[in-house]
Amino acid sequence: MGGEQSLALPPEKGPHRVGCADIMVGHTQQGLFFRLFYPCVPRDGAERPLWIPRYEYCSGLADFSGHSRRWCAPLLSIAIGSCRVPLSWKAPFKPCSSGYPLIIFSHGLGAFRTVYSSICMQMASWGFVVAALEHRDSSAAMTYFCTAEAVREQWIPHQQVPQGQKEFYFRNNQVHHRANECARALQLFRDISRGNSIPNVLPQGFDLSVLKDSIDLAKAAVMGHSFGGVTAVLALVKEPGFRCAVALDAWMFPLENVLYPEVPKPVLFINTEKFQTPESVAKMKRLSSRNSQTKIITILGSVHQSQTDFAFLTGKLINRVFHARGTLDPSKCLDITSQAALAFLQRHLATWLPSPGSNWQCLEDVGKCWLGSPWESCWLGLFPAPAK
Repeated sequence: MGGEQSLALPPEKGPHRVGCADIMVGHTQQGLFFRLFYPCVPRDGAERPLWIPRYEYCSGLADFSGHSRRWCAPLLSIAIGSCRVPLSWKAPFKPCSSGYPLIIFSHGLGAFRTVYSSICMQMASWGFVVAALEHRDSSAAMTYFCTAEAVREQWIPHQQVPQGQKEFYFRNNQVHHRANECARALQLFRDISRGNSIPNVLPQGFDLSVLKDSIDLAKAAVMGHSFGGVTAVLALVKEPGFRCAVALDAWMFPLENVLYPEVPKPVLFINTEKFQTPESVAKMKRLSSRNSQTKIITILGSVHQSQTDFAFLTGKLINRVFHARGTLDPSKCLDITSQAALAFLQRHLATWLPSPGSNWQCLEDVGKCWLGSPWESCWLGLFPAPAK
C-alpha cells in the first residue's frame, strides 16, 4: 500500500487552542452545512474528529478522481478513513467580549468541509471563527442534508459537466450558487448575533447560541481555494458585509468578464507555482489594476494540492493518487499561506492579532522571516505596515 498513511497536520501556531463542530441549518438543500473552527476552552481527553467524516466521502473522492468506487472507495477508507484531525471535537467555545473576526471558507472542486482543516485551524488559533462550508451545488465530492421526516439523509453526489453542455455555463451557475451560500452563511451569523434561535439539526449538535456577542460582524472576510477562490471573489460582489477576500490558487475560469469591474473590495491571491496559467493571472491582474490593495503572490515549489490537507498525508500511495506534494515542505507552505493571509486580514479588517513574539506586528517583519527565499521580492514591501 505504499507505506502507512497518516495525517500529520502541524499544531496550532496562535495563542488559542481550537475546537470544531459540524453545523447543519435547515432541512432542505437550500439550507447550510459547514464545519465550524473556533477558539475553545482546552479540556483533557477531548475527542479528535475523523478527517474523512463518513465512508460516503471516500466514494465521492473515488468518483471525482475518475477511479472505480468498487475498489477505490474501500482502499481510501482503509488508507485514510481512520485519520483524525488534532482538534477538540465540540470543545467549549471561548467567549470574546470584543468579538472574534469571522471567515467564511469555500472549498475547491471535488473537496468538502474537512479538507482544509490545516489552514482553518491556523486561522482559528489566531482568534478567528471560521465556517468551512460544504457546498450543495454538486461541486463537492459528496455532501448531504437531513430531511425533516425522521431526520433522513439525502445525499448529493459530485456531478461532472453534462455531456453537450459548455463547461463555462455549467461552472458559472455553480459559482453563483456557491457565492450565494457564502452570503447566506454571513446572514446566519447576523441572525445568531441578534439572538435568533437557529437550531443545528444534526443529532446532539453544537449549540449556536453560545456564539452570540462573540462575533464581530464588522470584521467578516471570505476565503477559499481553487473553485472556492473564485467563489470568494464573487462573494465580494454579492455580499457588501464581506470586507475583503483571500483566494488560494483561485480558478478564475468560471467568472464572467462583466463582473470584474464590480469587485469592490481588496483580494489577496496566494498562488501555487504549478497550477496557474497566464490567462488566469491576467484576470487577477485586471482586479489588481482596479484596486491598489489587491495583491498577487506566488509560492515557489508548491502545487495546487499544497494548500489542502492532502499535502500532509504521509506515505506514498495517496500522494501518488492525488499528486499532493511539491518540492516545498508542506508545513512551510502552510506557514507562508497563513502568515500572508493573516497579515492581509489584519490590515483590511482593522484587527490587531496577538503576538507570540515572532515577527507578527507588521508586514515588513513577516517579510523578514522569509529573507533568502526565492520569492522574497514578491512579498517584501507588499503592503505598508498597519497602524497600531
